[in-house]
Amino acid sequence: LQGKYHGNPMHIAVIISNCLREERRILAAASMPVQGPLEKSLQNSVVSERQRNVEHKVSAIKNSAQMTDQDVKYLEDLQEEFDFRYKTIQSLEQNDKNSTLIKQEMLALQAMLNSLDYKRKEVLSKIGRVIHEIDVLMSNMLTEELLDWKRRQQIACIGGPLHGGLDQLQNCFTLLAESLFQVRRQLEKLDELLTRLTYDGDPIPVQRPQLLEKVNFLLYNLFRNSFVVERQPCMPTHPQRPMVLKTLIQFTVKLRLLIKLPELNYQIRVKATIDKNVSTVSNRRFVLCGTHVKAMNMDESANGSLSVEFRHLQPKEMKTSAGSKGNEGPHMVTEELHSISFETQVCLYGLTINLETSSLPVVMISNVSQLPNAWASIIWYNLSTNDPQNLSFFNNPPAATLSQLLEVLSWQFSSYVGRGLNSEQLNMLAEKLMGQQVSYNDYQLSWAKFCKEHLPGKSFTFWVWLEAILDLIKKHILPLWIDGYVMGFVSKEKERILLKDKTPGTFLLRFSESNLGGITFTWVDQLENGDVTFHSVEPYNKGRLAALPFADILRDYKVIMADNVPENPLKYLYPDIPKDKAFGKHYSCQPNEVSKPSDGGGKGYVPSVFIPVSKILNDSTEPHSPSDLLPMSPSVYAVLREHLSPTAIETAVS
Repeated sequence: LQGKYHGNPMHIAVIISNCLREERRILAAASMPVQGPLEKSLQNSVVSERQRNVEHKVSAIKNSAQMTDQDVKYLEDLQEEFDFRYKTIQSLEQNDKNSTLIKQEMLALQAMLNSLDYKRKEVLSKIGRVIHEIDVLMSNMLTEELLDWKRRQQIACIGGPLHGGLDQLQNCFTLLAESLFQVRRQLEKLDELLTRLTYDGDPIPVQRPQLLEKVNFLLYNLFRNSFVVERQPCMPTHPQRPMVLKTLIQFTVKLRLLIKLPELNYQIRVKATIDKNVSTVSNRRFVLCGTHVKAMNMDESANGSLSVEFRHLQPKEMKTSAGSKGNEGPHMVTEELHSISFETQVCLYGLTINLETSSLPVVMISNVSQLPNAWASIIWYNLSTNDPQNLSFFNNPPAATLSQLLEVLSWQFSSYVGRGLNSEQLNMLAEKLMGQQVSYNDYQLSWAKFCKEHLPGKSFTFWVWLEAILDLIKKHILPLWIDGYVMGFVSKEKERILLKDKTPGTFLLRFSESNLGGITFTWVDQLENGDVTFHSVEPYNKGRLAALPFADILRDYKVIMADNVPENPLKYLYPDIPKDKAFGKHYSCQPNEVSKPSDGGGKGYVPSVFIPVSKILNDSTEPHSPSDLLPMSPSVYAVLREHLSPTAIETAVS
């Protein structure tokens, strides 16, 4: 590893990161009941069969071109023999030419010329067949393969399965290019043979120009299709949010030429530009700062591909003619699509080919607060269309199939926080989006409903609510989420149905529907008369979880009931997992570890411990309001604990 990646540690880091991400996705997929519609389409058996057919046909074409090489060599040898014998006769005296032996030799030469003519026609026919097979393959299956790869790349960019197949495509493109150049050399050899010998009815001057024109045309198309964006633009600070770029922040992008020929190493210089020859819907204009011209080479990639990676590009917004920057409203900016273009020129064997390609549409932001909505735009675009350059997409964004959108939302969790969503969690999100329980297989959801309209009775959109949950998981409860102990997406009504028949003290964890980025827990209890009651604590947000790990909160949480000492009501994680068995490995320390002053309290102080406490009044006949379960301030509880015995704390609170 050191020998291979010593000069490029970032590359091995990316490889390891991708492997870990794919491993997480596989583990997450194992818990899903079925594959979603998008993933099924990507793993279609028909597609796999076509891939095998393409590889088989490319190999057959390569063999045919090589066999034709032998035919051309045989034709050259035959012509040399004819040329030698013809010149020998020509050198004889006139008297000698009238001899019977010479007349027989002339008849033999005529037969040889007939063979030459037949062989020339045969070689031209074989070359024509090879060219036709390449043309058919490029027009049909290879084009479909390339489009499929680009679609898989789109899906992978928004969290879907990692796309592969580019190395196989490179092998096919390279073999076809080699075959076409081989055919081109064969046609050049025929032209050379033509200069040395021609005759009435010679097929070479008639057929060769047409065949050469077709070969050059196929080479132009092959090279143009082979210039692809291998890795879409992405800020290194946000590797799971590609195609969202912030002004004056560096981003990386990698391109590859799928035709890997040694003659091209370091010979192709690629130039990057932004919004070149493109009419965007935005008034904002950008330029790229940093190194925007680099040479493609085979040394930087681990697999030796002919590629170039731009690592130091920065988008900079240009001032408008009015002297101020463009409109940066929250949705105006994040719905503006831009394009990063790349151009180069290939000069090889007398051919000069201009190549151009572009990234998928990117969203330019000037403030990191715009990132969530910008990412929503990237998701919606790449979910809804395989058009690589529809920059006016959000002028009239199409609706998305709800089943596909839910699949993509699950990918956000599997790729960003290591565990996707199961069918029950997805059902809850569907109800959240639709406002009722629906069969969402064919339901169409609008862009506005997803990202622009507020949820009923709330001051935020569905996407902002979901993005806040992703952020909460990533920063504060990631191990618990990966272990599958956070049910998370469950309504209050469903929560009570699940808990009502469980042992008192059974609890579950769910995300708050009213607070952004909040998580709460609800437990079931039984009154003296046998009635079942439920308690939900005020949601914990990232501010409070930054002070106390969530696992420690579950371990140390106390409730003060009237006439009782504080006790922890949380016994079993739903359905019946002992709390310490579920969360024990995530506790930061042993509970109630309070040292004596002489054990390091420092200057005689007793170390304090933060313990979350709630108070419930049993003598109230009214339903519990959320304020009943407001946690006591840790500092207040610390003072109580320092001066009062546990038995006296309840009296002090009362």
